[in-house]
Amino acid sequence: MANNIEIGSPTRTRAIMEAYGLHFKKSLGQNFLTDINILRKIVTSAEITTADDVIEIGPGIGALTEQLAQNAHQVLALEIDQRLIPVLGETLAPYDNVTVVNQDVLQADLSQLVATHFTGDRPLKVVANLPYYITTKIIMNLLDSGVALDKIVIMVQKEVADRLAATPQTKDYGSLSVAVQYAMDVQTAFIVPKTVFVPQPKVDSAIAVLTRKTEARVQPQDESHFRTLVKGSFMHRRKSLWNNLQGLYGKDADVKAKMQTALTKAEIAPSVRAEALTVEDFIRLSDCLLAAGVIAK
Repeated sequence: MANNIEIGSPTRTRAIMEAYGLHFKKSLGQNFLTDINILRKIVTSAEITTADDVIEIGPGIGALTEQLAQNAHQVLALEIDQRLIPVLGETLAPYDNVTVVNQDVLQADLSQLVATHFTGDRPLKVVANLPYYITTKIIMNLLDSGVALDKIVIMVQKEVADRLAATPQTKDYGSLSVAVQYAMDVQTAFIVPKTVFVPQPKVDSAIAVLTRKTEARVQPQDESHFRTLVKGSFMHRRKSLWNNLQGLYGKDADVKAKMQTALTKAEIAPSVRAEALTVEDFIRLSDCLLAAGVIAK
């Protein structure tokens, strides 16, 4: 098979699939991107340079991996599908700065992988075309990993990108928006039409760029409680914050009195909906609830 054609081209993708008798696994949400210009735009959006180490999630047959390898210092690619390991061994053979590991990112110890494969003295970025069905789990897993990631650049369904970047008082703003924006600045780089994938998905995608906040940020006293509060506050979007808090903490008279004290101290009206609160509002409320002795059921 001629290797002078880039992996992400439709011609090379078809040839690789045929040579290995590959079929797309719907259970793994596999859709391969076959547009070189878009692959390059993803690398540009991530601002990848030879100073950067990169983790890629789900390299597939190596289309994006190749573009990353041409621009980064080192690339560590995590691929869950055992069938693709020998394929990647061939397609990425020209690049000595790529390591492929057959592992599920949700089961992986990211800290250990980083310590094993990188020196730790370079900016670390994640770039990935995420399977739609576990997008949120992977994003939260990355943020909870304890690994200092400078950027997370991910291809997701357009509606998920809208939720990631949403601002208060909008229909897309929710618990995911708050959880991500607490740690990262979020932008949507560009839209990726469904027509550039094989097989073609039903919806358009978007490239979301999450950049680690550089300024000192306000942090809650207890991050776990903060996360629980945020999730519970959006449990029923049409209900008031007060009703959702009762669902989270209970309706006991003593608990309700403590919640009222906390809301007053946080200067938040019980009648508002969660979508009206900023990240800072949730942090303040979380701390005030803890100070008042309110604990989730």
